[in-house]
Amino acid sequence: MKKLMLGNEAFARGLFEGGCKVASSYPGTPSTEITEAVAKYDEVYAEWAPNEKVAMEVAIGAAIGGARAFCAMKHVGLNVAADPLYTASYTGVNGGLVIAVADDPGMHSSQNEQDSRHHAIASKVLMLEPSDSSECKEFVKKGFELSEEFDTPVIVRLSTRVSHSQSAVELCDREEVGVKPYVKNAQKYVTLPAHARPLHVKVEERTKKLVAYGETSDLNKTEINNSEIGVITSGISYQYAKEALGDKVNYLKLGIVNPLPVEIIKSFAEKCKTVYVIEELDDIIETHCKKIGVNVIGKEIFGFIGELSQTIIANKLLGTETDVQTFGEDVPVRPPVMCAGCPHRGLFYDLKKLGVMVSGDIGCYTLGAAAPLAAMDTTICMGASVSGLHGFNKARGAEAEKSSVAVIGDSTFMHSGITGLVNIAYNSTNSTVIILDNSITGMTGHQQNPTTGMNLKGDPAAAVNLEELCKACGIKSVRVVDPYKMAETEAVIKEELAKEEPSVIISRRPCALLKYVKHKPALKVDNDKCVGCKQCLKIGCPALSIHDGKCVIDATQCVGCGICTEMCKLGAITE
Repeated sequence: MKKLMLGNEAFARGLFEGGCKVASSYPGTPSTEITEAVAKYDEVYAEWAPNEKVAMEVAIGAAIGGARAFCAMKHVGLNVAADPLYTASYTGVNGGLVIAVADDPGMHSSQNEQDSRHHAIASKVLMLEPSDSSECKEFVKKGFELSEEFDTPVIVRLSTRVSHSQSAVELCDREEVGVKPYVKNAQKYVTLPAHARPLHVKVEERTKKLVAYGETSDLNKTEINNSEIGVITSGISYQYAKEALGDKVNYLKLGIVNPLPVEIIKSFAEKCKTVYVIEELDDIIETHCKKIGVNVIGKEIFGFIGELSQTIIANKLLGTETDVQTFGEDVPVRPPVMCAGCPHRGLFYDLKKLGVMVSGDIGCYTLGAAAPLAAMDTTICMGASVSGLHGFNKARGAEAEKSSVAVIGDSTFMHSGITGLVNIAYNSTNSTVIILDNSITGMTGHQQNPTTGMNLKGDPAAAVNLEELCKACGIKSVRVVDPYKMAETEAVIKEELAKEEPSVIISRRPCALLKYVKHKPALKVDNDKCVGCKQCLKIGCPALSIHDGKCVIDATQCVGCGICTEMCKLGAITE
């Protein structure tokens, strides 16, 4: 039976069919749906971990325990998980270990567009790259086999387009793979320097074997169309090239992107007069080709930035435009914006009003940097708001402590904000940290986290008490506010900034999009009182606009949160 599936959904199907027993991940677009989908298969234990490092370590532990195991993350998540990954390359596995890493060329939902192939090269592990949903499923199953055959973790590199596009997938039965016996082996799994040195030798020997395997593997495919032009490519770039160039060129499609083969590339190049390398982001394949003496054309025409497309490839190689279907008219740009009723909106208005420096983090609340709120100074990575605020205040002194805060979401705080808060208490700055507790992991689509009281399956789970946790970290002053009450929230922020001690403010209000949240009726405008001053627009709510000089509230969006009523000093906005 065949079914149309998202790449991520097909990947999850591959985990099921491949006999995966344990899956642990942290949500991160564009990888999130893999773990959500695999959780629907009762044969696979699936969980959300507090962060990617923990998820990787859980999967490594399960693999050492003899089970086929999996973890998923987006590209920046692999930075967090790199520590255990690099050592797991030395220890190898017992049961197969497959790791999904979803890159985000074009930065659709990310703070950078790093190329995860660098991690595969640096950690010296096998990396596969599928180009459609069917290959997502098959590469997972092959990944488990290769992991066990070559005693290595296997990374499968995805991209936004592969993860979130659909193609036909043939469904097969699950292969039940028993848990392998666990045998105590300190020389293999305890990486003391004396053990790690001989393990490194094995890693280098394994790399040579993997290169040899890639020369004949059907994961690397050659398509000869009797052309003088050859294209070496992988992943989604192969699909773009096929649509743009058709049978006008020869193709070498690399399913194994680390380690890269040698002889198959040389043999392919000998059949072509000119060889192009088409790859998104960095020049990994191109550099390898030149290193082994194969002259190719690549980044000098395609560049290092952003996504490729059929149009770009056709233009660069053929000097033509492709027939790309369009809407036939310009579609208005819709910038990302916090939802109507978002609990973060009132808080950010207060912070802007106070004129404080805001050390920001990764989440829905990052949109607090956008106009008209424009209330965020920095965003680096998960957890950096807390640690960064401490550094900022250490550098600038007591005056900065009175006029700076960190903002971080509840899930992000659990991910990597706790240690930063411990550092604030331990190394003593009078820093004020605001935890934006919206009772869910919002940005990636409402996943549970350790503070919500539910696990991935939706079953009741232990819930971390943020107030008690912050106190246990050494913070004595912990306050809770309702961000819908802006005046009260502003007053608490002022009080905490004035204190001669570190403090935490928990801004607690559930995400407006949660199904269990009961909203009030939409607010209304009294046109006789409204003078068109536009004060209400300063909070940037998408339900508010001005028409014919008067405020208008879109009843289909307004959730009656009441923030705009505090903005209107004339009382024109009412329930």
